Amino acid sequence: MMHVGSAVWTGLTVMTMLLLAQWDVGCWGLTLNSIPLRPASLRPFRASVGASLQRHKRNWVWNQFFVLEEYTGDDPLYVGKLHSDVDKGEGNVKYVLNGEGATSIFTIDENTGDIHATKRLDREEQAYYTLRAQARDRATNLPVEPESEFVIKVQDINDNEPKFLDGPYNAQVPEMSPVGTSVVEVKATDADDPTYGNSARVVYSILEGQPYFSVEPKTGIVRTALPNMDREARDQYLLVIQAKDMVGQMGGLSGTTSVTVTLTDVNDNPPRFSRKSYQFAVPESLPVASVVAKIKALDSDIGPNAEMDYRIIEGDGLGMFRVASDKDTQEGVITLQKNLDFETKSSYTLKIEASNRNIDPRFLSQGPFSDTAMVRLTVENVDEPPIFSSPLSKMVVSEAAKVGTIIGTVSALDPDSTNSPIRYSIDRNTDLERFFNIEATTGVISTAKPLDREANAVHNITILAIKSCCWG
Repeated sequence: MMHVGSAVWTGLTVMTMLLLAQWDVGCWGLTLNSIPLRPASLRPFRASVGASLQRHKRNWVWNQFFVLEEYTGDDPLYVGKLHSDVDKGEGNVKYVLNGEGATSIFTIDENTGDIHATKRLDREEQAYYTLRAQARDRATNLPVEPESEFVIKVQDINDNEPKFLDGPYNAQVPEMSPVGTSVVEVKATDADDPTYGNSARVVYSILEGQPYFSVEPKTGIVRTALPNMDREARDQYLLVIQAKDMVGQMGGLSGTTSVTVTLTDVNDNPPRFSRKSYQFAVPESLPVASVVAKIKALDSDIGPNAEMDYRIIEGDGLGMFRVASDKDTQEGVITLQKNLDFETKSSYTLKIEASNRNIDPRFLSQGPFSDTAMVRLTVENVDEPPIFSSPLSKMVVSEAAKVGTIIGTVSALDPDSTNSPIRYSIDRNTDLERFFNIEATTGVISTAKPLDREANAVHNITILAIKSCCWG
C-alpha cells in the first residue's frame, strides 16, 4: 500500500515538485493542471501542491511533471518522484523509466524513484517529453505495476528577446497627411511561451523618430504624429522601434528595428515664374515652326504634380506665335507660326499663363495653381537683298540696232530702306561676248556690239542689283 496525504490505495503514484522562478509565483499561483494520459479511460484532475491525489475506481491519474528550462546549476535538476505501495523500503522493487529522453536526458533512481534532468533543456526546442514508468520486482525483473505514461513539461522562462523578422522596414506616406495616418505595421515575435506569464507579451515603443511619428504599443502600427509634414522641407525620416516583452515591464527583454519613412509628393505647391517679364530678340528671317524662346515656371513638387500647361492668354502675337509644354523639362516652348517682317512690325507682346495639370482639391486654398508672365519679342532686322520689280523681263531689239541703242530698263528696291541707292551690273557668265551694257545707277540696258539674229536670235542675261552698303 502507498500513502499520499490521506488517500490510501494500491498502485504507482507520482509525487511532483514544481520549481518556479520567484517572479512567476504571483502571476499564476501554485495550481497544477493535469492532463489525461493513457489508458484513454484516465480522467483529468486539478490538484494543488500538497493536496491528495484521487483515483476513480481502478483508473490511475498521473500528474504532469514540470522542469524549468535553461537550468544552469551544477547538480542534476530534480523533477519529481515515483513511488509504488508495493515498495516497502526493503529494496525488493526497482523503478524503470522509458520514452523520450529516458537515460539521455532524464534519469530515475531505481531505488528511490527520484527523477532528475541531467541536461539543460530549451522549451523553444521541445516543450514536452512523454515517458513511461514502471515498478518491477528486483529479483525477477517482472512488473509489479502496469506501465504508465506521463508527461514532463518544460517550464518557460523569459530567455528570448522579441525579434522583427521582416525588418528593417521601408514605408511611404503622403506629405501633409493628417495626424494619425497609418504608415506601416511592424511585427515582432517572441519564441517564449505565449500561454504562460508575460514572457511573450510584447509592447512597442518608438526610440527615434519623435515627434514626427508614434507607434501603437499593442499593435505596432506606426502613425504620423505631426501635421503638415512637408516633403519639400524634408522627405525622409529614420525611425527606431523597440519591442519589449514582459508587457514592457522592467526586466523584460527587447529588440529593435529601423523604419525608413519616405514622404511622397502631393500637389501642394503652385507654379511660379521667377520673373514677371521676359524679353527675347527674334531674327526676322527665322523660319516658320522654329523655336523662338523658352520660359519656365518653377514648381517645388515632382512628377505628375509638377506637370504644367502653358498658353497665351493676351497679346498682339496671338496669331504669330504659339506656346506648348515640353513634357520632359516642363518648359514653355514658344514657336513661330508666321513669317516675320521687321519693316511691318518690329515687336510683339505675349501674356503667357502656366498652370498645373493635376490639381489636388485638398490644397486649393494654397493656390491659385497658375501664374502669368509677360514676354516681349523684338524682331531683329535682317539685311535683305534688293528686290526687282519684275523677276523676269522680256525685251525686243532689232538686229540692225546700232551700238549704244537702249533696249530697256530694270528697277530694284531695297526692302530695308526705300531711299537706299542700288547699283546694277550684268552677270558676265550669261553674256560672255559682251553684247550688252547696263548703266550702273539707272538700270538702263543698251547694245554694246552689233547683233546678228541668224547667229543668235535670243540672249538670256542675268542682271545683278547690289545695295549701296555692299559696294566695294
